[in-house]
Amino acid sequence: MPASRGKVASRAGINTKTFRFFRDLSRNNLKKWMDENRERYQSSVVQPLRGLLEELTPAVRKLHPAFDVSGRTGVNFSRINRDIRFSKDKTPYRPQMYLMFPHRGGQNRQPGEVYVGVTGDSVTAGFRVYFDRDTRASALAQCIPQAPKWCAQHKGRLARQYESYWYSMEKGEWTKNDGWPLAPEEWKKLRAWIVRRKLPPAAALRPSFPKHVADIFRQVLPLFRFVSHSN
Repeated sequence: MPASRGKVASRAGINTKTFRFFRDLSRNNLKKWMDENRERYQSSVVQPLRGLLEELTPAVRKLHPAFDVSGRTGVNFSRINRDIRFSKDKTPYRPQMYLMFPHRGGQNRQPGEVYVGVTGDSVTAGFRVYFDRDTRASALAQCIPQAPKWCAQHKGRLARQYESYWYSMEKGEWTKNDGWPLAPEEWKKLRAWIVRRKLPPAAALRPSFPKHVADIFRQVLPLFRFVSHSN
């Protein structure tokens, strides 16, 4: 058996079948296809991501003991079914999945999380926060006075390796804004913020991948702490 193949087989996490499944789903985003590939979805996506959760749990708990590592769908794992009632994209499934670590108690009550995302051609890892109508004002009220200076400092620390973008609501539509939210007026409009590293599939196949992700989480942890007011 080739050494590279042995390395992939020795790990419980993401593997080549995971990426292949999402590529195939992108080309066949239909209920009939998913019904025929349900077992493949479980073995290629669900089980590998649960394996990655197990691999990352000790490091995640060490970083922040209040991170939720319960393994629940909707908390640690995104849902593959798309809610087409509120989406312009009417395909029934999302051709990607996220492994998320929010604060215990749910993303809405203390917003923000560190995460790993998998698509057919890449892996992303980093920090993100989404504010709903109920939490946006209260969660950001304490942030806004300090945010511009604080954000500029972390941009200087992270910008060479991390992509940053944020969303505002413009005329009832989510609007993507590239870059770092550095002005008070941007923070007043901010509805979501993502800071991430984008990696090739090969990075996820290495035995060192969980350690690499844990290091990314460590670097973005100050962002999570700031928006969630977490000690």
